[in-house]
Amino acid sequence: MVEYIVFLTINVGLYSIFALGLNLQWGICGLINFGLVAFMILGSYATVLLSLKGVPIIIAVAIGALLAALLGLLIGLSTLRLREDYLSIVTIGGAETLRLIVQNEQGLTKGTFGIQGFPLPFSQWEPNLYLKLMLIAILTLLAVFCIAKIVKSVQKNLRNKLSSSRRRLYLAFMGVLGVILTLLIYINGVLAVSDYSYKVGLMILELSVLALIYLALEFLINSPWGRVLKAIREDEEVAKALGKNVFIYKLQAFLIGGAIAGIAGSFFAWQLTAIYPSNFDSLVTFNAWIIVVLGGAGSNAGTILGSVIFWLYESATRFLPTIGFLSESQVGALRLMLIGLILIVLMMSRPQGLLGKGEELTLDR
Repeated sequence: MVEYIVFLTINVGLYSIFALGLNLQWGICGLINFGLVAFMILGSYATVLLSLKGVPIIIAVAIGALLAALLGLLIGLSTLRLREDYLSIVTIGGAETLRLIVQNEQGLTKGTFGIQGFPLPFSQWEPNLYLKLMLIAILTLLAVFCIAKIVKSVQKNLRNKLSSSRRRLYLAFMGVLGVILTLLIYINGVLAVSDYSYKVGLMILELSVLALIYLALEFLINSPWGRVLKAIREDEEVAKALGKNVFIYKLQAFLIGGAIAGIAGSFFAWQLTAIYPSNFDSLVTFNAWIIVVLGGAGSNAGTILGSVIFWLYESATRFLPTIGFLSESQVGALRLMLIGLILIVLMMSRPQGLLGKGEELTLDR
């Protein structure tokens, strides 16, 4: 059970990082990107191939993120002046083109045979008692940070006189839920550290990187730069009238979001321990969209909450085949139908998502 929760935590962290890139692009800036998996492909393959050549892992990850940002530059320069529907079509085509190149290229990416046996962070690491205590200390800091952010957010909303009593009760409930989930992950992480394995080290590294990316995005979004992105999302003509170079701001958001998705690609490769072109189908991007819509567009905390709920749903429905009268393909279709139904109900009852701010989003246009 402990190992399975570690597995879920790794997936939650991985998709939180991945979806945070999409949240910056779409939730904050309003850029529709249906090809986000292309940035993950570059991040994954660059990290794996460079580490196989002896490049230190941290440098390989940085180069992978840079290449993903350069892909965003290439796409952005040619498409960000287009209308939103054309941008979405181009990003889909770009992602599928890149996947087919990786699938058919035999010399570098090994085609459909994929790449195995690449270096993994902490795979040869055997921590002693003191190092295990250090890992527990890192987990404790992460848990305290998470709980402090939740409590601060709830207190801020409870003091807001403009919030209705119903909204305050809802946010208080979400805060309690967030604290409980944080404590469960923390307790399980401490138990996992005592019986250390490669996945435990990966989990702690991933959660640490997630915290750093979250802090960086919170700083950017609440800065004047982030407020310009929100203005562009609502009405870019107003931003232009105020003298802002809308194209440059869009391009910056596209680059940063792509780089974040590239970092997620590194963790995706490490979690799988072997990568194949089939790992990067359009469903990966679709999952990121589910997470952002579920948690609330424009909310970084909502994106993380959306990832938690999405993987709890994935875990709960994974055991549907035990029903017996459904085939494997029927179970897959049923799971998609259920998540679609959940999204429909959510959009009807709370279109801004679980933690989104309805007053910020022009959802009625």
